[in-house]
Amino acid sequence: MTRQLQLKKWMGRLLILLLIVAALMLFFNRGKDDPGEMLIGAPAEWKLERPASLIQTGAQAGKAMPYVQYLSKYEGSGRPGQEIIIPASEYSRAEGGEFRKLDHYEGRPGTSLYTGEKGEVEWKLRVQEEGLYNLSVLYYPVEGKSSSIERSLRIDGSIPFQEAAYLQFDRIWGNAKDSVDRDNQGNDLRPRQIEHPAWIEAVLKDADGYETEPFLFYFTEGEHTISLTAAREPMVIRELRLLQQPEPLPYSEARAKYEAEGTPQTEGILLEIQAEASTAKSSPTLYPLSERASPSVRPYSASEVRINTIGGFNWRLPGQWIEWELDVPETGLYKIAFKSQQNFVRGIYSTRKLTIDGKVPFDEMNRIPFRFKNGYRMDVLGGEEPYLFHLTRGKHVLRLEVSLGEFAPLIHEVEDSLLNLNAMYRKILMITGTNPDEFRDYRVEQRIPELIETLQFESDRLKAIAARLVELSGQSGDQEALLKTMVLQLDEMIAKPDTIPRRLEAYKTNTGGLGTWLQQAREQPLELDALYVASPDVKLPKSGMGAGDKVKHELNTFASSFFIDYNNIGNVTDGKNQHSITVWIGSGRDQANTVKAMIDETFTPETGISVNLKLVNMGTLLPATLSGQGPDVAMQIGNDLPVNFAMRNSAADLTQFADFDAVAGRFRDSALVPYQYRGGVYALPETQTFNMMFYRKDVLEELGLEVPETWDEVASMLAVLNKNHMQFGLPVVAQAPDQWTTLPPNSMFAALLMQSGGQFYRNHDRESDLDSKPALEAFKRWTEYYTDYKLEREYDFANRFRTGQMPIGISDYTTYNQLSVFAPEIRGVWGFAPIPGTVREDGTIDRTVPSGGSAVLMLEDAKDKEAAWEFLKWWTSDMTQTNFGREMEGLMGAAARYPTANIKALDSLPWPVADYENLKAQFEWVRGIPEVPGGYSTGRHLFNAFYRAVISGVEPREALMDSVQYIHDEIRTKQEEFGVPEG
Repeated sequence: MTRQLQLKKWMGRLLILLLIVAALMLFFNRGKDDPGEMLIGAPAEWKLERPASLIQTGAQAGKAMPYVQYLSKYEGSGRPGQEIIIPASEYSRAEGGEFRKLDHYEGRPGTSLYTGEKGEVEWKLRVQEEGLYNLSVLYYPVEGKSSSIERSLRIDGSIPFQEAAYLQFDRIWGNAKDSVDRDNQGNDLRPRQIEHPAWIEAVLKDADGYETEPFLFYFTEGEHTISLTAAREPMVIRELRLLQQPEPLPYSEARAKYEAEGTPQTEGILLEIQAEASTAKSSPTLYPLSERASPSVRPYSASEVRINTIGGFNWRLPGQWIEWELDVPETGLYKIAFKSQQNFVRGIYSTRKLTIDGKVPFDEMNRIPFRFKNGYRMDVLGGEEPYLFHLTRGKHVLRLEVSLGEFAPLIHEVEDSLLNLNAMYRKILMITGTNPDEFRDYRVEQRIPELIETLQFESDRLKAIAARLVELSGQSGDQEALLKTMVLQLDEMIAKPDTIPRRLEAYKTNTGGLGTWLQQAREQPLELDALYVASPDVKLPKSGMGAGDKVKHELNTFASSFFIDYNNIGNVTDGKNQHSITVWIGSGRDQANTVKAMIDETFTPETGISVNLKLVNMGTLLPATLSGQGPDVAMQIGNDLPVNFAMRNSAADLTQFADFDAVAGRFRDSALVPYQYRGGVYALPETQTFNMMFYRKDVLEELGLEVPETWDEVASMLAVLNKNHMQFGLPVVAQAPDQWTTLPPNSMFAALLMQSGGQFYRNHDRESDLDSKPALEAFKRWTEYYTDYKLEREYDFANRFRTGQMPIGISDYTTYNQLSVFAPEIRGVWGFAPIPGTVREDGTIDRTVPSGGSAVLMLEDAKDKEAAWEFLKWWTSDMTQTNFGREMEGLMGAAARYPTANIKALDSLPWPVADYENLKAQFEWVRGIPEVPGGYSTGRHLFNAFYRAVISGVEPREALMDSVQYIHDEIRTKQEEFGVPEG
């Protein structure tokens, strides 16, 4: 009884404390959720003139000029009213891809043209009146690989400006079901996104969002050609059209027009549309979300997952849009409001563009600001004096599109500034090197005549941008502070040019920060709970926004936390169900949720096998298995685990199943190598990764270098790079993070070894072969890169590649995904290719490269091996791996592109065609590294030998031979321990 009384007292005190905390939070946050005015003024003209002597980024080296420069050439040109329609089927030339004429395609009269994911098609046209035109394409997004369609545009055989090389055409996505399913725990399941294709007329515009208005193209009078070159995904085109996109009136003129037409204000009408019930969206990432932190959202539950909002951080990139359908009961004037949350970005605001039935109602709707706020609030367009919108009776489509708005020119200027600052960094680097002598006067300001002028211009530019940011946002913030830090350093360098060399490291750090600023500033997240279309006299609902609602919500959430099991994912099967398996997954919750949704949607209905999916730390797999508490199947495990479990009789041999050979045919032979042991195969590959060579096209062009094909050409290139104090990046040579993590053999050494005909193990993998002649020669070549050429052993490749300090390097191919998102400012000036190779006696080049990856494992103690095998077959199947890869990219963006080991699934992922052809070319040379008992010592002792040779100066042959003896001993010990018979 005493213990119960103490517990009651403790709970009572805790409850009082929570109430006090909640009251204080409400007090300090009061006023933050009040509706703020959303008055939108016309953007002030903002422009900086660049001195002609400074670097013209992008307009050099034969590249097309930026759009701003292109447009300035034709300033004052007319905007003819003539409209020119070009039927797609009447092309003059088509080559390099698949092209087919289609009659009455998807209900569209006439003949359309199918264009594949590669190739170029050209049309001829005659312009009657010289001037600037918009250009639109009427297209149908046919089934492809689920990513945006990309094309480049040429006029009269050349790209008119840089941005025209990266045109993007959206697909249309929507929920697979109109209703939301629930699991057996009472939680809503995230609706799966599928394509809802339809005919779309898209006016060509900037895919990056820097130009908020559609592109204008200049045509002289006479004959011209227009061509589209495919970079990714197929599309059907009905026609191209030269036209003049109408410009929306300012609100004051639009309101005067309403009054002149006698449009009445409606009375007593309130339409509420739940934001998650959108009818279409531009990306599968824009799926409905669950919000549990606020009582104001609908539907609401403090204890269970409810799908009740949309957007959030997923809805942040320029050009992404969401549409809703309205059914207006009466013609007249209405106000529009959103119950929204924008607690993502401070210092700047999230901007949206609103269209109704494809048209911007008035100019202010091109840039609607949603300012930072805590929690949800009612945002009324126009604020205290709401804007009024003319809607006719019937159905309408309302769209909100992410826009950079007034921040667009600022962000574009920062990107241009970053390119200039990085160009200056490389020029200074060519004189001083990465570790300049602090006592030496390099006179960089004299040897680079434009240096001080460039730094002064960039300092002035960043100051102006910072001031404009404060003007727009109304407050100082992190965004402004980072720019000021860069300005401060530039001013110090200008004032004391002799200190520039010793400030280089800080300069590089600050430019890296500027790159991060650029990436974050482009992100404009916003979360919506509901949309309201109402008569001007109607008060908007505020349910769930009161102080009492928030206190009640906090108490309910606290109470329910004692009863919810957050480790369970989706449907949970009880122990009475005999046809079920337990699967552990060690990745993130987003991946686990996606896998579970796919299981519940396809695997369980098709097989009748229930799956308990648990999100766990895979470090517990071994102790759990030893104690008899392990799973039936473990997903996303490292390459070393299957053989380690197999030699302890803890992993199931998959070759026992009759259809194993058919399943193994889904993968390249190299992917299965690490999971083979004593004639059995103990896991199936999930992912397979390998190295590619990344290179900066612009920097190599500046240096007059070609992409190397062989290691001899790499040696010649290193001389030029070293002369200019630049670096070639080889795979990082790093120690394992802890003693429990297996260190794989260095991938660079492995490539050199395999290309020279060597191998890691001999005698049926019972002995190390690193004392062979090919291994000793490969080790010597590997270490010489660091002793003779002074290459770096550990570095951040992405950052150095971005600045140009390391314009070429070898890295895991998934670095491509990182660079695509991490470094948007260098898009189009870098590429990747197969790694350099070794010339064979017949003159061919051997580009063999080792692979890594992850696997899915069946435990020997699995209660229902047949059910577990069915799961392994389903999980590694072509369709499941394709769907999972697309789901991950849809969920997390291009940075999460899935490196599946399934051959057909990899073909189905949305890679740009040219890049994927390079990837496939390297894939043909991929080889797996066997895992053997005691093999964990190979990577560690190879690492030790490397450091003895490179750091301690030991002769490479001697250093490796010493280590090989340790590897031999460890392998022999493990062979004896686990009873491996001698060969």
